[in-house]
Amino acid sequence: MKKWNAFLFALLLLIGSLAGCGSDNADKTKQENTNTAETAPQAEVTFPVVITDGTGQDVTIESKPEKIVSLIPSNTEIAYGLGLEEQIVGVSDFDNFPEQVAEKEKVGGMEFNVEKIISLKPDLVLAHASSAHTSEAGLQQLRDAGITVLVVNDATTFDQVYESISMVGTASGQKEKADAMIADMKNKTEEIQTKAQAIKEEDRKSVFVEVSPAPEVYAAGKNTFIDEMLQIINAENTVTEEGWPKLDSETIIKRNPDVIITTHGYYTPEPVKNVTSRKGWENITAVKENRVVDVHSDKVTRTGPRLTEGLEELAKAVYPDVFN
Repeated sequence: MKKWNAFLFALLLLIGSLAGCGSDNADKTKQENTNTAETAPQAEVTFPVVITDGTGQDVTIESKPEKIVSLIPSNTEIAYGLGLEEQIVGVSDFDNFPEQVAEKEKVGGMEFNVEKIISLKPDLVLAHASSAHTSEAGLQQLRDAGITVLVVNDATTFDQVYESISMVGTASGQKEKADAMIADMKNKTEEIQTKAQAIKEEDRKSVFVEVSPAPEVYAAGKNTFIDEMLQIINAENTVTEEGWPKLDSETIIKRNPDVIITTHGYYTPEPVKNVTSRKGWENITAVKENRVVDVHSDKVTRTGPRLTEGLEELAKAVYPDVFN
């Protein structure tokens, strides 16, 4: 069991909760993500375009792509949000949103199938900097086959997510839609932040965000998306370590968070009970006050347009009286 939990956690960190749950309202959410983009009038994008990708290399897109393969779910969600569902011909094995991706050809997981991708004859492959160094040989094979490969940046902040969206939008000829999507995300984030600023210092909550359950508990620390979200909603992250540290129970109990958030409900049958039933945790404020909440993993870890939904969900979990 320990090995399985560790594997799931490693997978979560590498590819942004790729094995996470799907959405119960996929069609509705997809529409919400694309409404602003679809209403903006579109100017013709002039090709070729040159883009500096996530590895610092200049990539030339000779013409507007008619067939696109996405190697990671965040890229796929961005592409669908930009209205590119017809152009997408292949996705990774981990793609689960929107529901329509289930109908697309699968090209592999952490190790993609080069032959399969070539057989789909894409004009553009959307790769990702998080795995580019381990898959460089395969990406080069695609380039040698005459396929343009764009390595999207490995975003670790909201601003860098906006860069990813802009990059995909420019490469696909949907720059204006990308700009509209970014503006919409910024507006929603600003609305939430403005509301959070009204929270008094004495009402500010300390939060522990658990991304992998016992017996090997991993948490969201500094310089992560979740940490930035906690800052935006005016909450204190009890995890002061960098990245995604593994913490023992004694450390967590000592820090005594007001709220505990879990993100592993997509594979933990009862994530809240998993926390509240732990020996010694009954005296933690969050447990005593029934402030343990599971949130949608993909929305708070996947670097795409649903991050603002994740931000709102997190805000409601930490400050229900303010945001519900």
